[in-house]
Amino acid sequence: MAGMLTEADVRKLMTDPSADSRVETATKVAKAFYGTELTAAERQLAEEIFRIMVRDAEVRVREALSINLKSSPELPKDVALSLAKDVEAVSLPVLEFSTVLSDADLIEIIRMSGAEKQTAVARRANVSGDVANALIDHGKSGDVVATLVNNPGASLKDADLEKAFAKFGNDPSVSNSLVARANLPLRVSEKIVALVSESLRDHLLSHKEISAEMAADLVLQARERATAGLLPPGSKSADVVDLVKQLRDTKRLTPSLILRTLCTGDLTFFEASLAVLANMSIVNARVLIHDEGKLGLQSIYQRTPLPANLFPAFRVAFDVARETEYDGGANDRARFSARVIERVLTQFEDIGNDNLDYLMKKLKQLAA
Repeated sequence: MAGMLTEADVRKLMTDPSADSRVETATKVAKAFYGTELTAAERQLAEEIFRIMVRDAEVRVREALSINLKSSPELPKDVALSLAKDVEAVSLPVLEFSTVLSDADLIEIIRMSGAEKQTAVARRANVSGDVANALIDHGKSGDVVATLVNNPGASLKDADLEKAFAKFGNDPSVSNSLVARANLPLRVSEKIVALVSESLRDHLLSHKEISAEMAADLVLQARERATAGLLPPGSKSADVVDLVKQLRDTKRLTPSLILRTLCTGDLTFFEASLAVLANMSIVNARVLIHDEGKLGLQSIYQRTPLPANLFPAFRVAFDVARETEYDGGANDRARFSARVIERVLTQFEDIGNDNLDYLMKKLKQLAA
């Protein structure tokens, strides 16, 4: 029984049944079970030893089993469950690493456990969609969900990420984890921008000697800049339409935001905005928007609640954006925006400033 208990080990355990001796025994048997070729009889004996030791009153004995058996694919299911349902010092290694536990086992443990055990499950190399949903639904703290979102091995759909933000978005650890996650849905990104904007407004009102109106104006500009920056070139139309609908429903789809994004060359957001505001499909909206004549864009614009006296600015910005391409160099989006704004400003000579935020403010005044 190479690597397993020897006669000397048994004799020592009988003459010295102390906790230290039992920990040593548990460690030796567990290591032999995981890393040694055992006969069927030896394996059966080891399993029976484990079943006795998982009931040991000394936590260190059970902890030694957990640490040394956490990655064993042949660990008996009943032993794995006993360890997983034990106190944190015993359960965490098995919860994080054991492949013996099924999704059903993990979900049951998630529902009945505290944040520490839930976080261990969230760190697993692979977290299925069902387990991820259980963690979001029953997570005891933001740290649990932040760990899950940070885990590249977690199977998280867009709807799961939205739910995570809806439940824990006010927790900085969760919102920061969402921001850092690759391919975060635009809808979630925009909600984070809005949340941060509200925090900025509260900070300005409580710490600065400025009026509520000025604070609101600063926050609006910051939020719209950030929202426009969420839209990478080549965004899928369906994703952008969903984002626009969210902005409309939350009353954040402002004329200045639409014009701002158009001035950065984002035709997809402009098309989606007009389509949603005019209550028509994106396909039909594009036909009117890109009509070679001058009436198509004007026709769909008039079906929206956008201010009529801002149409000339939209017309010029759209024409320039459609005719101009990014140059492919560093900061090409900024240079593109500058070219579009310069052309728009020539239509409003009384403005006389090429700052985009200043332009937005003046156009808002025109709309009023």
